Order: sequence, then structure tokens, then C-alpha cells
Amino acid sequence: MEREYDVIVIGTGVAGSDIAWHCKEAGMQVAITDHQTYGGTCALRGCVPKRVLAGAAEVVARVHDQQGMGIRGEVAIDWPQLLAFERSFTGPVPRRKEERFRRAGIHTWRGFARFAGPDRVLIGDDLFSARYIVIATGAHPRPLGVPGADLVTSSGDFFFLETLPERIIFIGGGYISFEFAHVAARAGSGVTILQRSGRVLSGFDPDIVDRLVLASREIGIDVQVNMPLLSVEKAGGSLRVRAGKAGEEKVFEADMVVHGAGRVPAIEGLDLAAGKIETDRRGIVADSHLRSVSNPAVYVAGDANPEGPQLTPVAVMDAHIVVDNILNGNTRVADYSVVPSAVFTTPPLASVGLTEAAAEEKGIPCIVHAGDLSSRFTNRSIGEKHAGYKLLIERGSRRILGAHLIGHHAEEVINIFALAIRHNLTVDDLTLDAIPWAYPSNAYDIIHMVHPMVRK
Repeated sequence: MEREYDVIVIGTGVAGSDIAWHCKEAGMQVAITDHQTYGGTCALRGCVPKRVLAGAAEVVARVHDQQGMGIRGEVAIDWPQLLAFERSFTGPVPRRKEERFRRAGIHTWRGFARFAGPDRVLIGDDLFSARYIVIATGAHPRPLGVPGADLVTSSGDFFFLETLPERIIFIGGGYISFEFAHVAARAGSGVTILQRSGRVLSGFDPDIVDRLVLASREIGIDVQVNMPLLSVEKAGGSLRVRAGKAGEEKVFEADMVVHGAGRVPAIEGLDLAAGKIETDRRGIVADSHLRSVSNPAVYVAGDANPEGPQLTPVAVMDAHIVVDNILNGNTRVADYSVVPSAVFTTPPLASVGLTEAAAEEKGIPCIVHAGDLSSRFTNRSIGEKHAGYKLLIERGSRRILGAHLIGHHAEEVINIFALAIRHNLTVDDLTLDAIPWAYPSNAYDIIHMVHPMVRK
């Protein structure tokens, strides 16, 4: 028997959930399905549990940094207790989310979904049809494609470790590896990061990243660049990792190897060809309305969308765009030009807008304000040695085009710069003459960023 709906959503993360709820509120008949536990990456295997672990690591860092400044004694992370606390956040999510769908009148299904036609989906042996089908299946670790890849632990599994290994290698130098590395190092593990190219955190400003690398190495994290992964193999009770360029290979040993080498849309097994859904090497090919270019009944949102940054707020934005386009006939387009992002290390790193390299590539004449903020009261008072900034300001207009920060509360202050960039504010709009910033606060330090000594 074929069941008919207005909208079928594949995936129960933030994007899929928001689309289902809003379409239902608009009076549509909606079904949602997932082959994994209801909740998606952010709530179960990403942002939420990561922030809990990072919060504990930050406490350890703060106490360590303020030794001799009125603080005496050390603190330590109790890993099993911390994991139990983390699960108090993630544990209730699946049941609560499924119950909320049902109370709203959204039909919930479980199982692998695959297309059986342009407007049809099979979930197990059950056939469904819909006017619109939304792919919000999230992302999963990029295939490593090396011998022994099956011995590597996924980043999602890191949240379920009953005990923390003594030696951990993180493959890849992106934000996932750095965030977990800081947690593991603060919890007492020996940590190594292996990055295939010469730069870690390649999407961020290199000068700001260099400050984070220095901070990471100071707490014992071994950051190795130009170390492409070659193989992983068992060696007694441990793991042996071979990495490096030809003729410069090195061998590393660890008790656990964790995948932090990027994520790709989780669209395998959907049988997109049966749904007449065009793909390329990056994933589903969609237009600016987030609609499949080959099948107008299909939309894509969240981490399954290869065009957008894999961030929770972007997934929410995608969801709102898809809902508006389903309800109002493709009136909204996606714009990812102003998306703040943060790396939740200690200290945190954050960025929004253009980098210097991007501005030069676009031929935009810029003034660069850059400097160190470690001597500012806000940072010196907590022993934060690695605090700095770089702002890109358009010549002539004095508009802020990019902001790159490292230091305490960088993940909060970056949102002010995101608002400034979105609304074409100038550096003069952020001075004390314009806004009497609360003092003492990290936001107040903005006045020292917008009018420092000009570097160029």
C-alpha cells in the first residue's frame, strides 16, 4: 500500500526537524524518517556534547593559567563522570524529539530511505509518495581510502568512550581534531594531530591559526603538517600509523586513532539516480533555492547540501529557505557570504567574512588592523597569553569586510562583527563615540581593534 504525503523529510537533525515542523504548521501532511537514532549530529554527536567536553577542558585551562595569580591547586577531569554528565544532555533527545513529532501530527518512520522514482521513496519495504521530498541526511566522515582505515575511530564515537586512551592520534587538522585534541590533552592524554598539507585549519586566517598552534603545542599537542595518512595497522596492543610524503615517511604509535579529516554529505544508499537527482563529485547539484536542478520535487538542506558550510546555524537557515520555497514558490535563495564560525579550543578561535587572501583574490583594496590582545585587562586577568585579532577594512568606505579573532570569548565577540559585516557598518560605527560598550568585557576590546596602529 502506498502512503501519500505533501512532504517527506529524510533526516531528523536540525534541518530536517525544522522543515517538518514548519511544513506541518502550514497545514501540510508531513512524514519524517531516519535510519539512525532521532536527533541528528548536532544534538547527539556534535555541537552539544562537544561543548560539554570543551567546557570541562576550559575549566582545567583557566585554573592552570591562573596559578600564581591568586589561584592555588590543580583540578583534573574525571572522564567517566564527565561522559555521564554529557549523556544527561544527549540521552533524552531521541525520545523527546520523536514524541514531539508525534504530538504535532508528523508521521515518524525508521529505516534506510531510498528513492523509487522522482516523487517516491521506499523506507524498508514501505512505499511513500510526496509532492516534495527533502534530503537532510547530514554528513559523515570522509572515506580515508588507506589500508587499515577500519581501525580508525569516527569522531562521533569519541563521545562514547568509556575510558580515555593514553595516546591518541587525530587524522586531519580541521576544527574537529583541534577541539577534541584540546579536550584530550587537558584530560591527560598524549595527543598528536597529523595534517596532510602544510596548513592546519585552512579555512581560517593563517596568522590567527599560528597563535592557536602555538597554544596547542604549549599544552603538549604535537601538531605535524605535511603528513598525509598512508596506513594504520595493529601493533600488539596499540596502533601503528604511517604518514608523510614519499621519502619522508614517519611512523607514529597510539592507543587510538580518530578520524578528523573532514566530512562529506551522507547520501550514499539513497539511490538518487532512481529519483532523477543529478550529482557531481561533491554531492547533490542544487540551485540557489536549494532545489535539485534535475528534479523540482526534491530539496536539500543542512550538511547534506554541499554548497553550505557544515554548521548548525547554516542548517537552520537552509531549513527556513526550503520551507519558504515549498510554501511560496521558490522565492528565497541561499547566501553564505556572512557565516561566523568558531573553533572551541582553549583559547577559542573565530572568524567571519573575508580573509586577506580572499580579499586579494577579489581585488578588494583593504587596510589590515592586526595585533595582540594578551596585555588587555580582559585577558591578562585570566592568564590568557594567546589573544589577538585581525580585521579587514575596505579602503575608502571603511566598511568591515572580515574579522579573525583568538582569545577568551572570541566565539561571542565574532557575532558582533558578523552583524557589522551584514549591515555594512564601518569601523567608526563601532567606536565608543557610537556605542558605549559595557566595560570590562571582551566586546569592549573591539575599540582597540578598530583603531590600532595600521599595519598596511
